[in-house]
Amino acid sequence: MTDSRVYLRVAIATPLRRVFTYLSPIGIDPATLQPGQRLRVPFGRRQAIGILLETSQQCDIETAKLKRAQALLDETPLLSATTLALLQRASDYYQHPPGEVIFGCLPAALRQGQPATLATTTYWQVTAACPDNAVEQLNRAPRQQAVLELLLRDVTHNLDSEAFVSAGLQNWQPAIRQLERRGWIQRRQLARTQPELTNVVTQPAFSLNAEQQQAVAAIVTTLGSFQVHLLDGITGSGKTEVYLQTVAEVLQRGEQVLILLPEIALTPQLIARFRERFNSHVAVLHSGLNDSERLQAWLQARAGSAQLILGTRSAVWTPLVRPGLIVVDEEHDLSFKQQDGFRYHARDVAIMRAQREQIPIVLGSATPSLESLHNANLGRYSHLHLRQRAGNAQSPAMQLLDIRQAKLHSGLSDRFIEAISARLDANQQILLFINRRGYAPVLLCHDCGWQAVCQRCDTAMTLHKAARRLRCHHCGHEQPLTRNCGGCQSENLLEVGQGTERIVETLAEIFPAARVVRIDRDSTHRRGSLQNLLDSIHSGEADILVGTQMLAKGHHFPGVALVGIVDADGGLYSSDFRAPERLAQLILQVSGRAGRADQPGTVIIQTHQPQHPLLVQLISAGYDAFAATALAEREQAGLPPFSHLALLRAEAPAESTVATFLQEARALMYHQTGELQLLGPVAAPRPKRAGHRRMQLLLQAQERQTLRSALPTWLLALENLPSGRKVRWSLDVDPQELA
Repeated sequence: MTDSRVYLRVAIATPLRRVFTYLSPIGIDPATLQPGQRLRVPFGRRQAIGILLETSQQCDIETAKLKRAQALLDETPLLSATTLALLQRASDYYQHPPGEVIFGCLPAALRQGQPATLATTTYWQVTAACPDNAVEQLNRAPRQQAVLELLLRDVTHNLDSEAFVSAGLQNWQPAIRQLERRGWIQRRQLARTQPELTNVVTQPAFSLNAEQQQAVAAIVTTLGSFQVHLLDGITGSGKTEVYLQTVAEVLQRGEQVLILLPEIALTPQLIARFRERFNSHVAVLHSGLNDSERLQAWLQARAGSAQLILGTRSAVWTPLVRPGLIVVDEEHDLSFKQQDGFRYHARDVAIMRAQREQIPIVLGSATPSLESLHNANLGRYSHLHLRQRAGNAQSPAMQLLDIRQAKLHSGLSDRFIEAISARLDANQQILLFINRRGYAPVLLCHDCGWQAVCQRCDTAMTLHKAARRLRCHHCGHEQPLTRNCGGCQSENLLEVGQGTERIVETLAEIFPAARVVRIDRDSTHRRGSLQNLLDSIHSGEADILVGTQMLAKGHHFPGVALVGIVDADGGLYSSDFRAPERLAQLILQVSGRAGRADQPGTVIIQTHQPQHPLLVQLISAGYDAFAATALAEREQAGLPPFSHLALLRAEAPAESTVATFLQEARALMYHQTGELQLLGPVAAPRPKRAGHRRMQLLLQAQERQTLRSALPTWLLALENLPSGRKVRWSLDVDPQELA
């Protein structure tokens, strides 16, 4: 029907795959309604916050059946038309409800309907009523005189409380009140924004080698247009300096830069480097911030007062008023893939965004993903190489250490221990990597073979000895450490295997004078604890560093001369076809922490499989050769990036319930198209988690468009399946893990 009324298409945070239509609020001029504004709307028996997507004078729903929006919450759009288009594109691509996608990009405070207002700071300003001889008149009021002199010395005559504290003024608040009563100064509330900068660079840049210069020039040439650059540089080759000098060019143009990092752990270091180099306001966005901090950083980026935005995965949605460049550091990292809810890949969304914004994007890595290398091989990406380490640093010597039949001390061989001892004698730091936290992964009864198993997951619980707890690293369940076997009540319990806690304990016994630091999720859960540990490493207070993947990414430890990988074999036996790629990347990322200063570095990899082709090729020929072989194998097997996947996961307390749903789902897709290959349903690699049985159905197509065409109709059919209401199910487009 056609009507003179204005109809509003509104997105609401709901799992329904649709948007909703409302009438405009009473008393609101329809001309003020713009896409990207928030509305308060009735939704069922409650009120909800919605995002306006579109206004229209046409509607195919009877007006009498429509409800009216209750209030307009924003004078101007929170989200630009470009951002809304990106979010809707991501919703379509990843087949996720649009309301959840759009609201997922907003800070929690905005999702709850709070004002989109920048925090204010109180400033005091000299007024026109202040006489020329005011300072002389205050000879008998020295505190007032000092405050007024400080204000008059500032060219803006406009200072906040930090200025008075920094100047060392004592008890300045009563003096401020007296000057206000005189009418000589006034207080103002101003938003915390950064003033215009005349000198962007405050610290001189390092000189670049020829490869770095070529990389910077190639990226800068494409400013103002879309281009994907794969910055493929070995560890220690100076990728960050390439970022910094490229960013300087963007800031000089008055544009903003978005930098995505895989881990919160890397954020403080890069923030410090950018603040040292640039006279620019840096906004930080990651899950470690509270709601207020996240809101203010988001609003500063949206207002343009934040010129550099550094953040983890979700920062890819941050609004920018003058976008100029996007950088994705460690682009290969699995952390960029959201593994629950809206399962997007931040690297791929960043590329979508750069294309819409018509700006360049840099994907940096020492071990690029096979997908990115494939795109570079096809000419879709510019491939920039950094093959030499910056400065005088040399690439570390890598060696495989065969530990078959070797005597092990909590996983450490005698030759490994001798290498550690030699480096300690030389007053050099050592980094030991083991990708398993806790003390021991298995608690076993020596008499009857009983194991401490999570009853909700059917997997062994990890012993955390310091906390005297058993913890399931899959569902989070934990319980007190038991003294007796759960089967025969024997006290003869064995702690099998080793984690970071056990390695630290063993090193303390062997090297009692050494200062050992452990860095994993358990030792760094308190705010600021990670930075304190990193500071102790950089200051030389630590001799041996023991840690998980948190130590593998991006850290610069110039004192580390020896890197030891305690157990490299875990990734050789996985059922996931991406496991070899992940293992190769991890080994080289960890190895890159060695020899980053003038002293040569060594990497020792303990293994029971010294002849394994992956390890041999990686050590002898490097990542490029490994990647070429892996891509050839993927092509022969028809696996990504030479095909495209979608994974339907389902879980329920009863396995039969899950199997029924997935069998029906398979039948629905089978009747839709013959161009898709359906694999399963099969049990998930971890078939039980948190009390639910888990199964999955894999969809594979040679062409991406085949999946995109088939999925929407299929998902609508799945939502109408009676069996679907008895399970929890989700679809993962481009899954990065098959677990």
